[in-house]
Amino acid sequence: MELTEQHILPVPQQRAWEALNDTAVLRATIPGCESFEADGENGYAVAMRAAVGPVKANFKGRMSLTDINAPHSYTVVFEGQGGVAGFAKGTAQVVLEAESETSTKLSYTAKAQVGGKLAQIGSRLVDGAARKIAGEFFKRFSAYLTGEAEPDAQAAESESPDGAGDNTSAQAADPSERAAEAAEHAPGGKGHKSWKAWISKF
Repeated sequence: MELTEQHILPVPQQRAWEALNDTAVLRATIPGCESFEADGENGYAVAMRAAVGPVKANFKGRMSLTDINAPHSYTVVFEGQGGVAGFAKGTAQVVLEAESETSTKLSYTAKAQVGGKLAQIGSRLVDGAARKIAGEFFKRFSAYLTGEAEPDAQAAESESPDGAGDNTSAQAADPSERAAEAAEHAPGGKGHKSWKAWISKF
């Protein structure tokens, strides 16, 4: 499996680098992460829950940083075991480049091998799951960087092993509730105040 992506982070390069090396931030923003602790020099012990198609498992492993060139780049070497679900191991090259004084482009190329049941379900599902996890991570990571969410608050969010615990926007309320609310505030309705107030609900 190979995954190459780019993301724009809404902070200066130094700030992005510091956050990427903060265990509390990573523990709170990596989907399904249960623990992320320092383990030796530039090494970390990681435990997380993940779902890849029909395979759901708890993974325990280790990642280490090599070829460190702060605050520009490093290489991540990782390996994890998920019991009967199988294993995953590989590397990821991460590069930070200043886009402006207030934004940073993060580029990475990850290469991984999987075994056990993970290998049996096919590369298409594995790639899809990897992209989903990466996408959710950067969504949470950017929210933390912009102050929209703190690590402790994100860590407290409930999250099921298959990722069903993702935050849902308040705008995605039940359609029947939105309809009732609209009727309540529509012109001539029980709670009608003005056209302006009614329109502002949408």
